[in-house]
Amino acid sequence: MDYSTSPLSKTPPPAAASVSGRTVRPGDRIFLGLSRGSGIALLVIMAAIAAFLTYRSVLAISGDKSNFFTTLDWNATGTEPKFGIAVLAFGTVVSSVIAMAIAVPVAVGIALFISHYAPRKLASPLGYVIDLLAAVPSIVYGLWGALFLVPHLSGLYGWLNDYLGWTGIFSYSNGAARSLFTVGILLAIMILPIVTSVSREVFLQVPRMHEEAALALGATRWEVIRMSVLPFGRSGVISASMLGLGRALGETMAVATVLSPSFLISASLLDPGGGTFAQNIASKFSEADTFGQDALIASGLVLFVITLLVNGAARLIIARRKEYSGASS
Repeated sequence: MDYSTSPLSKTPPPAAASVSGRTVRPGDRIFLGLSRGSGIALLVIMAAIAAFLTYRSVLAISGDKSNFFTTLDWNATGTEPKFGIAVLAFGTVVSSVIAMAIAVPVAVGIALFISHYAPRKLASPLGYVIDLLAAVPSIVYGLWGALFLVPHLSGLYGWLNDYLGWTGIFSYSNGAARSLFTVGILLAIMILPIVTSVSREVFLQVPRMHEEAALALGATRWEVIRMSVLPFGRSGVISASMLGLGRALGETMAVATVLSPSFLISASLLDPGGGTFAQNIASKFSEADTFGQDALIASGLVLFVITLLVNGAARLIIARRKEYSGASS
């Protein structure tokens, strides 16, 4: 029976909704243009930075009288320029790895305590204090590290030498604690607020139903965190760690204040010396001539590439683990 023509029907059937792709409001057009322009501008800026670094780096590397990747020296202002990034790459990677090994577990623990253990009256002030640490300038961390941290690490260095010195990695010869290990500890303190804040926000986004379902099955609080919170927040913790790693790789003033630079690669992490890309650029740029600046820019290009590779690897890890994170549920 056709109800549309029945005399009993008092209201006509609703008309089918039609959406035309050609009808776009002016506000949508403006927003689309701004969004597209912002994305294009970002790509142009990144390409311009890469082109500038590459051009100046080619000028420097072509005039280098040694191997740019293996030379353990930096003399870009001599009559025969000889410089290399072996010490800088080693120091940058090692200090950043130490910082991540210390900071990430502590940051995840603090984030879990604030989000799932601490009472609200304690969680909010503690979160504010953690966020406040991110606003402290780098030079302040550097001064604190040089005046307080370095003199008080001798005991820790002696303990590591007594129990782990046989490995060679933690051998200590009673010198000043201005080593890559000290730099790693200082960087861990500096990146701790970033990793903690992002991880805390991710853990707070865990669906309440997941936690209640685990509790209903008789799970303890730790089992709830292990089965529901950590799988859901895994990709977020990785992203937070990469943000912290980016700051650790590029930190300048704090490292320059604490580290005793030298172009030597030591097997022991406790021996004074070493260097990083950012610290070397900051300490030598003011006294370098044009060619010396090109050499420093070449080292900056290597740091730029390392940062891109780290971010790319993080994106791949997140993409592979997305189906296990619980974010799609």
